[in-house]
Amino acid sequence: MKGDVMQDSRGQLCPMPIVIMARNMKKMQPGQVLEIWADDEGAHADVPAWCEQTGNEFLGEEKADGYYRYFVRKVA
Repeated sequence: MKGDVMQDSRGQLCPMPIVIMARNMKKMQPGQVLEIWADDEGAHADVPAWCEQTGNEFLGEEKADGYYRYFVRKVA
């Protein structure tokens, strides 16, 4: 899977990946996918929880080399 917009949050601790994700999502069009690279363990729970709270669609995560790739589709 590949996102329309990429966010590299490797090396950032909670809550920064979520704060930056919210900023990026505001700039995106509905239907676009944000790809977030993060190595903070909190992202496993934080990214899906943020999606549930905001109504955006969590598409899943993929393990990469030392980090995870998360995919979020902007709904509205």
